[in-house]
Amino acid sequence: MFLSVFDMFKVGIGPSSSHTMGPMVAAARFLDLMRDSPFTFAGVRASLHGSLAFTGVGHATDRATILGLAGYTPQDYDAEKAEKTLKTLSATHEINVEGLPPLRFDPKRDLIFDYDHKLDGHANGMMLMALDAQGDVSLRQVYYSIGGGFVMTDAELAAGKDTDEGAPVPYPFKSAAEMLEMAKASGKTIAGMKRANEISRNGEVHLRDGSRRLWQVMNDCIDRGLATDGILPGGLSVKRRAKGIHQALLAERGLNQQAPHTINDWMSVYAMAVNEENAAGGQVVTAPTNGAAGVLPATLRYYLDHVPGASESHIEDFLLTAAAIGGLVKFNASISGAEAGCQAEVGSAAAMSAAGLCAVMGGTPEQVENAAEIALEHHLGMTCDPVRGLVQVPCIERNGLGAIKAVSAASLSLRGDGTHLVPLDACIETMRQTGADMSEKYKETSLGGLAVNVPNC
Repeated sequence: MFLSVFDMFKVGIGPSSSHTMGPMVAAARFLDLMRDSPFTFAGVRASLHGSLAFTGVGHATDRATILGLAGYTPQDYDAEKAEKTLKTLSATHEINVEGLPPLRFDPKRDLIFDYDHKLDGHANGMMLMALDAQGDVSLRQVYYSIGGGFVMTDAELAAGKDTDEGAPVPYPFKSAAEMLEMAKASGKTIAGMKRANEISRNGEVHLRDGSRRLWQVMNDCIDRGLATDGILPGGLSVKRRAKGIHQALLAERGLNQQAPHTINDWMSVYAMAVNEENAAGGQVVTAPTNGAAGVLPATLRYYLDHVPGASESHIEDFLLTAAAIGGLVKFNASISGAEAGCQAEVGSAAAMSAAGLCAVMGGTPEQVENAAEIALEHHLGMTCDPVRGLVQVPCIERNGLGAIKAVSAASLSLRGDGTHLVPLDACIETMRQTGADMSEKYKETSLGGLAVNVPNC
């Protein structure tokens, strides 16, 4: 099983990898399907199902689907051009994309929020349809946005999770147990094995330059969040807090009365900065999702800015180790809040971050696996119940607490020798089972929890 670090960490836009990036990717795939079809088309239509319908407006799924059908992708998104496209489409009810004739599309009629029919494959389902001149459907495809910006058709999902068809990699571990066995046999670290896998597929230069690019985008996102104030969009009137907290922390530096636990505020403010940017529709990196995008950058920034002896030369090892753990969670359980609750998002992010931090602080493979398990175990059962379907409450603060748990988990593991009672594999399987048992109300539908108990208007 091989999942590239650049699949786990993708540069994209907020507020949601599954609700914003995924539908945009699905729409781009459908346009390609239309281009390859022998039929002649005159219009397009889309229907959103499950969580994509229930929290679609708050997550900008409608906007993402429209822009995806208009030819936009997350990696080359231009906010100014997108606004002009939306305005033009609203007036003309026509989509114009390369390689296809003009297509009729009225957002009010042709974008359907279907709250009554959940598609069978996944909670995040959408159906895209191409219409002929008479308005009849002549091409139809179901897509599932399975978390982290990953998209599969109904056929691909039915075929199974292990769809990697590339050349074999040196260390194809599918479980934490296999990962540790391979590390012991090879004498390599987890990052070392992951690096060998990446280089075997894409080369050393791609890995080096791509890793630098990922951290640059993450770090820039933190800095933008720390420098920006105001009110977040969406109607909840949530105030950006990262800038004010950061300014207060800077003012307190060096003062004798500063409490030791203030370091937690630094971790939190880095994470909150990212997730405020995400909530505002800014550029973020899925880590492994947008809703959990602040945990890993905050943990890595904490390491670089606050840990004695930290070095930027360790960033690649941090990302590789984190990606290895994230791949295990995705392959054996889920990173989708709509499928398994927030344990699958912030819980997975904390496990990945704890593993990365443990690794760059000298942890053995056994200690790294222990760190990931501790962090994930103490997110088990966490629900996803965003108020008004917005990735704001409780998501922004939750990322801060996820970073704190990640650092604590790494620290605890480094105090031991790597032996522990609950294997990471058992914890991942428990998370999968818990997600399957969890009520749909608590899986990104905004039908339960905080979403129904907090005034949102």
